[in-house]
Amino acid sequence: MRDVWSAFTDRTRREILALLKGRPHTAGEICDQFDLTAATVSHHLSVLKEAGLVKTHRRAQTIIYSLDSAALQKAFSYLSELARK
Repeated sequence: MRDVWSAFTDRTRREILALLKGRPHTAGEICDQFDLTAATVSHHLSVLKEAGLVKTHRRAQTIIYSLDSAALQKAFSYLSELARK
């Protein structure tokens, strides 16, 4: 769960998650949405993947990133439990 919270602390990573909410994207498509280097976007994607918030699948030479909604639901469920008295 710690990796999830670390992933949420960065604004760019939250924006990437919001972008992936609409549909899966390639790294290039994600990169086009930000004024960042490809290496920086790749780092953010790695953090999100390690946290289990995004999934990848390969289509030929292209890696497609998608939101792992089950992991997000688990994180929100955990927060909800913490908020209950």
